[in-house]
Amino acid sequence: MAYQLMAKVYDQFMAEAPYDKWVTFTEEILNRYNLNNPAIVDLGCGTGEITVELAKKYDVTGVDYSSDMLTIAEQKAGEHQVKVKWIHQDIRELTGISNIDLAISYCDVINYITTVEEVHTVFRSVREALKDDGLFIFDVHSLRHVEENLIGNTFSDVTENSAYIWDCFAGKDQGEMFHELTFFASNGDTYSRFDETHHQQTFSLEVYREILENTGFEILSICADFSIENGFSEEEAERIFIIAQKQDEID
Repeated sequence: MAYQLMAKVYDQFMAEAPYDKWVTFTEEILNRYNLNNPAIVDLGCGTGEITVELAKKYDVTGVDYSSDMLTIAEQKAGEHQVKVKWIHQDIRELTGISNIDLAISYCDVINYITTVEEVHTVFRSVREALKDDGLFIFDVHSLRHVEENLIGNTFSDVTENSAYIWDCFAGKDQGEMFHELTFFASNGDTYSRFDETHHQQTFSLEVYREILENTGFEILSICADFSIENGFSEEEAERIFIIAQKQDEID
């Protein structure tokens, strides 16, 4: 889950990421469920693109496992003159966060939680961080997207000062994949190379539904690809969004 040296070039290669859609989606959910002046925690906030934008209107805490990512995020918050509480923490060991109205975890962060047991742990910790009836929104890759568009493919990009090659390989289980990433970053007249391996797992909607119910959540809505409407084709969707609400008791 650590992004290590990748943090230095992450924003360059994510320049086209639809961060504005994640922000708009979040605000649509806030409006739909009448959450006014919410306290929000962004789990796996990365370099803070979504966190900082939300912090222009709301009380936001950003959590990430990578200290390098958080350093960049903190710089952005300063540039935009917004206040964010940054926490260096693995969301699999989430502690010290409470009284939250809305927990979000976007950009397939939950796909980095690669076992059913660890997903249980994360969801239980999120529930403990939420107020009564608090909301939890996260997204994951659809199984179809993983199997048809990611596994077995190579992706690459070149900018003025950097380049990357990304190979995606299948794991042994359905929905499991390993990303082999090679980066080249400019150091004046020379380039430095560094490599990283990322492990992701997406489970079926049935698995996420069962874990949420077992950890004290009620699913309010399941939607896809930044639309808040429920009607979607799982066979066509690439990114699945689940909106769940904390319940009073765990069955």
